[in-house]
Amino acid sequence: MIYICIPSRNEERTIGVLLWKVRKVMLELGRDYRIIVLDDASTDGTVALLEKYKRVLPLTILQEKRPVGYGRALERLMREASNRARYPKRDAIVTMQGDFTESPDYLTTLIKTYEGGADIVAGTLEEDIVSAPRRVRLARWMAGLALRRAYADAPVGDPLCGFRAYRAVVVKKALRVVGDAPLLRRDGWAANAELMKVLTPFTRRIAEAPLGLRYDIRWRATRVKPIQTVREVLRVAKVAPLDADSAEAA
Repeated sequence: MIYICIPSRNEERTIGVLLWKVRKVMLELGRDYRIIVLDDASTDGTVALLEKYKRVLPLTILQEKRPVGYGRALERLMREASNRARYPKRDAIVTMQGDFTESPDYLTTLIKTYEGGADIVAGTLEEDIVSAPRRVRLARWMAGLALRRAYADAPVGDPLCGFRAYRAVVVKKALRVVGDAPLLRRDGWAANAELMKVLTPFTRRIAEAPLGLRYDIRWRATRVKPIQTVREVLRVAKVAPLDADSAEAA
């Protein structure tokens, strides 16, 4: 089973098209899947639209009454998918955005790379994101500099990218170590780097898959704040990898 986890806030204009595209890709791939969307207190018609798609798709909807941010939304999705995984050594937890920046077309390569035996497959940009808004390009450049200091030994080329596939057993082991404590404390792109850092000790192999980003489909303005992003990335330096041995002992 492949659990496709999507955090969403005010994505009424794109989430429906995204879900239908995910369905098309997964049917062509011929894999069992379930989509899990967390609505982060949307104020538009996102939830009503999701309810309609729930009738025709294998879709689970999680909701927050108040905005919790990307990091906490991501963790709740990971916990939900991990709890649902009946075959954790085989099942995959895929994470992607809800604004169509990451096209579902790239799921095919991501999943096939995962099925090749990797415990984590991380999306890595194929080319410079010249089409991105200026604020996004500035934030990527600044965050890249901060990463050299905060996470110089990252096992992937783009630790900020959230388009990934995780082996469910890896996530389960990490959650077993932290228990009820938060797995993630950072927000925004930094949460993706933090997640990579805390899960790496539980992996045997980490691979990468190509990814192209699109900013011409998304309707809303970017929510990226360059200075805040850099601050969050720098705090990743203080994140300690989890102890994999304690998971085995638990």
